[in-house]
Amino acid sequence: MIREFRPHSNRCHASLLSSWRTIATLLGLSLLAACSPPKPARAPQPRGQEAALIPATLHLSLSDGAVAPIRVWPATGQTHAIVLALHGFGDSRDAWEFSAPQLAAAGIETIAPDLRGFGETRSRGAWSSTARMVQDAREEALWVHAQNPGIPLYVMGESMGGAVATLLATDPPPETISGVILVSPAIWRFDPLSRLMLDGLDVIAPDWVFTGAHVPGEHIATNNLAALRRLYFDPLTLHGFRLDTLRGLVMLMASGQDAASRVQLPLLVLYGDQDQMIPAPPMAVFWKHLPPAARRDLIPGGHHLLLRDRNGRNATGDIASWVLTPDRLLPSGGDVAAAAWMAGDPGHFMP
Repeated sequence: MIREFRPHSNRCHASLLSSWRTIATLLGLSLLAACSPPKPARAPQPRGQEAALIPATLHLSLSDGAVAPIRVWPATGQTHAIVLALHGFGDSRDAWEFSAPQLAAAGIETIAPDLRGFGETRSRGAWSSTARMVQDAREEALWVHAQNPGIPLYVMGESMGGAVATLLATDPPPETISGVILVSPAIWRFDPLSRLMLDGLDVIAPDWVFTGAHVPGEHIATNNLAALRRLYFDPLTLHGFRLDTLRGLVMLMASGQDAASRVQLPLLVLYGDQDQMIPAPPMAVFWKHLPPAARRDLIPGGHHLLLRDRNGRNATGDIASWVLTPDRLLPSGGDVAAAAWMAGDPGHFMP
């Protein structure tokens, strides 16, 4: 009897192990501030402006009375385009400090709100809903367009913000948006067992708070130590999350994955082949279901926080090129790299 059931037990064990690994990857995605080199013997201390609280440029009141603090990086000289930039999970409006100056130099203004539940919003630390986050982005986009009529508006989302931007680009997308840019979008439908385990944990302990201590192994979000230190010390960064908030992120990621075929706006998707937060297989599935006209941009050596990598100027340059000259090949060669990646086995590139 024991021998007869052993293969089945091994399969169950493998499935459980795979599910735990999936949930562990979710923790790594949600705790980017903990994705750094091994901790030194003494707690690190901020240097220079690493812990600076940069005041919001303005505050926007949303339809339900919530207020979105917004940081703006104006274009240098004439403004050719505006980007509404949506940050990732646990991050804030400061997520664009490394990329916005380069975009500004190209004549592209960056307008970055704190997403609901993050940054300096009143609901900091609490999850609202997928629908509410998409509605917030829609209202913010309409407001930006109203303030800047005649200037092309693009919505750019990183990680969690990429999932929100994907849903915003589906039927019916706002006519005021000229295009959508997804940077390492958090699009991933977990396997049924992983979802079941997460749902069960949410029922048992929805207020269980996860911190960096719960993330097994070492996850590299970017190879730029300066960016990691700024993310870690930034007072707007969240360092702990309730389990029900993580479950909300999982639901958002699944919705983003499912929305791929329904995108109705011009689209640029950037992905690094060293991304340890969103594995290659779910990204390949997402890419395959996007409309044929969508531009796919693979950054060799790129990590999850692509725009903050040491070679992040390559990815930011691709964004500026696509916004200003969409018919040209991307300067990094990302078009060719993406085609070769998809023609092969994307699972091979999984870190």
